[in-house]
Amino acid sequence: MAEADRLTIAGGTPGIVLMERAGRAVADVVADAWAGGPVLVLAGPGNNGGDGWVAARLLREAGFRVTVGVLGDRAALHGDAAPAASRFDGVVVEARPQLVGETGMIVDGLFGAGVRLPLDERAVALVEAINRSAAPVVAIDLPSGVEGGGGTLDPVAVKADATVTFFRLKPGHVLMPGRSHCGRVVLADIGIETAALEEIRPQTFLNRPALWQDERPAPRLGGHKYHRGHAVIVSGPPDATGAARLAAGAALRVGAGLVTLASPMEAVAVNAGHLTAVMVREADGPNGLAAFLGDRRLNAVVIGPGLGRGDRTRQMVEAALDGERSVVIDADGLTSFEAEPERLFQAIAGAGGDAILTPHDGEFARLFSGIDASSRLERARAAAKASGAVVLTKGADTIVADPGGRAAIADNAPPELATAGSGDVLAGLIGGLLAQGMPPFEAASAAVWIHGEAAYAVGAGLISEDIEGHVPTVLARLGRAAV
Repeated sequence: MAEADRLTIAGGTPGIVLMERAGRAVADVVADAWAGGPVLVLAGPGNNGGDGWVAARLLREAGFRVTVGVLGDRAALHGDAAPAASRFDGVVVEARPQLVGETGMIVDGLFGAGVRLPLDERAVALVEAINRSAAPVVAIDLPSGVEGGGGTLDPVAVKADATVTFFRLKPGHVLMPGRSHCGRVVLADIGIETAALEEIRPQTFLNRPALWQDERPAPRLGGHKYHRGHAVIVSGPPDATGAARLAAGAALRVGAGLVTLASPMEAVAVNAGHLTAVMVREADGPNGLAAFLGDRRLNAVVIGPGLGRGDRTRQMVEAALDGERSVVIDADGLTSFEAEPERLFQAIAGAGGDAILTPHDGEFARLFSGIDASSRLERARAAAKASGAVVLTKGADTIVADPGGRAAIADNAPPELATAGSGDVLAGLIGGLLAQGMPPFEAASAAVWIHGEAAYAVGAGLISEDIEGHVPTVLARLGRAAV
């Protein structure tokens, strides 16, 4: 955002004009949400505080009783914040915790995305007072204490009811725990041209169809099932076959032309008794899997769910990676390499196709124990670079990162997805899209979004088996262009 501001100002729009527009956007949100009564605007020492000064002036002009609580020395304000403060002729006092209990609404203009954490003791005391208050809170840019690049809190952060931000969302608006502090996020247009993005070249994206829709395969007129790829899901032993079947059903439902469950001999009957459109073939152990995958038409593999941990699984993952196919490695396929992650990374480096790793937080910690980064976003990027694979870190803010630094953050996962087997469905969706020829970063991002939307369609009471049946509804919304 700072670079977008700089480019816009360099292009001829004065900074004070941008600040006036930002302050007006904040004032509009406050006025819409608050019919009357006292408003406390807490203004910090930077441009975030400057936006607060503008909002305070406009609210006062609109008839609100406004007090500005200043954190720091008003006389020391510089840049555009100084003239913004000089135009306010209402009540100005020192910002202190006692003020917070004496107002009807609070505008948090203490610190924005540029704050250097951790907050000092004075700021912490103010934030804690705000969070104890029953007054509604509108935050400017980001709730104070939320780190804009990673969504982390250090040590505390304002719990806002609404956050007004500008031009584009920041990672801190969608990454946890920052997202849980933002409340309703209002994105305001303050006149920054989208052309600024061409120069900035952002590498972090909100996971939306516009990011990957152009790469999503569509059925072709005159095509047949082999045009849509053949996904293989590797099954575990008889007492752990459900995970693979969940993945297989999802791969077929998302559009793979054929899906085969590669099963150990002792589990073939169990799997065959539960499947219809998904085929079942014997593929016993590493050698059996390698022999089965000798068919080049099998162009995508999902391996790990319910497979069991240990050297046998490690060898099977290596067999899957030994060829020109896309491989999704999940669950036990990841944890089996926790003691020797470089073995996995070397196998990925030697593979002729693409690899996608899909760890939840526990699996990530075991496989990437050497990564030390402050936020989930940077950890995902570091893991992708270290492994040479696309890495999907699962959670309420699922992140997809590729080795080149691109990252997509999802914000459409309902809490009901925290249930057994939902990750197996996600792995199958990725495998099904890969089988159709979708690039790995886009396939993983699309699968995450489809997974979340299908879960919302199910709603309360969701179990993982429900998700597959709602995928067609989501795909219908996306539309298709038959060629």
